Amino acid sequence: MMRIIIGEGSCGIAAGALKVHNSIEKLITDSDTFSLSSTGCIGMCYLEPIVDIYDGETLVKRLVRVTPDKAEAIVSAVRDADLTKVEDITISRDDEAFLLGQTRIALRHCGLIDPTSIEDYKSTDGYRALKKVLTSMTPEDVIEEIKLSGLAGRGGAGFPTWFKWNAARNSKGEDKYLICNADEGDPGAFMDRALIESDPHSLIEGMLIGAYAIGAKEMIVYVRAEYPLAIKNLEIAIAAAEQDGLLGDNILGSGFSCKMRIKAGAGAFVCGEETALIESLEGKRGMPRLKPPFPAECGYMDSPSNINNVETYANVAWIINNGGGAFAAMGTENSKGTKVFALTGKIKKGGLVEIPMGKTLRDVIFGIGGGIRNGKKFKAVQMGGPSGGCIPEELLDTVIDYKALAATGAIMGSGGMVVMDEDTCMVGMAKFFLDFTALESCGKCVHCRIGTKRMQEILSRIVEGNGKTGDIELLSELSLAVKDGALCGLGQTAPNPVLTTIRYFRHEYEAHINEKRCPAGECAALRRYSIDSEKCVGCTLCARGCPTKAISGTVKKPHSIDETLCIKCDNCRKVCRFGAVSVI
Repeated sequence: MMRIIIGEGSCGIAAGALKVHNSIEKLITDSDTFSLSSTGCIGMCYLEPIVDIYDGETLVKRLVRVTPDKAEAIVSAVRDADLTKVEDITISRDDEAFLLGQTRIALRHCGLIDPTSIEDYKSTDGYRALKKVLTSMTPEDVIEEIKLSGLAGRGGAGFPTWFKWNAARNSKGEDKYLICNADEGDPGAFMDRALIESDPHSLIEGMLIGAYAIGAKEMIVYVRAEYPLAIKNLEIAIAAAEQDGLLGDNILGSGFSCKMRIKAGAGAFVCGEETALIESLEGKRGMPRLKPPFPAECGYMDSPSNINNVETYANVAWIINNGGGAFAAMGTENSKGTKVFALTGKIKKGGLVEIPMGKTLRDVIFGIGGGIRNGKKFKAVQMGGPSGGCIPEELLDTVIDYKALAATGAIMGSGGMVVMDEDTCMVGMAKFFLDFTALESCGKCVHCRIGTKRMQEILSRIVEGNGKTGDIELLSELSLAVKDGALCGLGQTAPNPVLTTIRYFRHEYEAHINEKRCPAGECAALRRYSIDSEKCVGCTLCARGCPTKAISGTVKKPHSIDETLCIKCDNCRKVCRFGAVSVI
């Protein structure tokens, strides 16, 4: 039987997937023998909306950048079994390489199953790992298998998962809690959102195995309220699992009981820190606690608690089914398994990428990602979001593992990978992330509350052309003070973008301060516009489009710009057809 399946994750919907779905649905008649359904995000976000055509279980055609006006051709092609009718929107071989270069474990079901169907999940060996655990493994066996796998927490810190589980299991307390941190707040990161939207049962199964291992009777998923589709699909999955006896009392007749609920967070970045998350769960303001005690000993409701992120739990069922050794066989000595990255920015092929640890940044950016858009030159990649750092071109062959990335001054983080090209101002990029962390600071500790604000002010002064001698040294000094004195990970890592941009792009800071010039031409306050008299033909387009009448000249004669009147709106450069307007 032929099937039409439309990718309806958030990225697909934003690109128009629901309109495509509705257009195709209207054309299907009662006599048609093919079906129409939806799936989540397969990760090729840059090609959305994506429509897959299956013959039974075999993918026979993948259609990309589909628009509603293509609905008739798609239905006709499937109805007549003539898929040549849709060749114009068929994925290219070059784009097919995006998935071929990946190894998918956490993302193994994404874009392949209906996330609202528990039967679809079961058809891919779903809940087989849970049955194995409840019928033939002790909690200690489970923890040992996770230890063998080398699975580290994928939320950013990279702490051994088995160690946290074991600590929670050995802590005294009748009530224990297993918590999922789905408060994905990094700019440019969307791994956890896509996982929950596309494969919610994988999260439920992984968490159930973790709950069994530590002895928890309740599981909580703390997810951003800004992720409505993720919440909706997870609610559907929880209800289906309860209906099938996979959640609740006496699961699968094993005597193990565990329930699950969702807590929608208000989007405070600091709640990505586990103790601040716990405070929020308890109805308090999200602010970090002093450690120790650690959550494994005294967490939610003063009870032993374990917290991992979505990607961490999404690996668990695969590890149980395939063995910890199979997971550990991938990756490097210090970093086992695979890692999911959200590849964004000035990249040709943006989306979700899952690769074994040990690949290089070049492999991901220029191999899977296809390189930089519009023929521009690569400049840097920001790893780890606001808590990470900028890695320059000369370090593109850095191996992707926790130790190697830390040596560059960046971090793995939860998996954000923001690519920048030659037109990106690195001082402006540092300011962008400091603006974010200064705003998101909870204010509990002085170093973070005041230090990030002072750093933000200095960076603002520099990009506005008011930088002073000694600002670079002052930023470095403040960065180290904030890192040493901040209470939680937000403040301790907030200076990383500043320190790495100073380390690798100090010349840009010096140009801003000493020459009052932005080398990338991105800082509006430092732009200088001029018209090349040899290229200008006097068409007057620039003068007519200038809002302040800063451009003067006569028809068919070279024009000029009065810098005292220029507000740097960039209109002149945009309208010039002869490349006569330059920005320095």
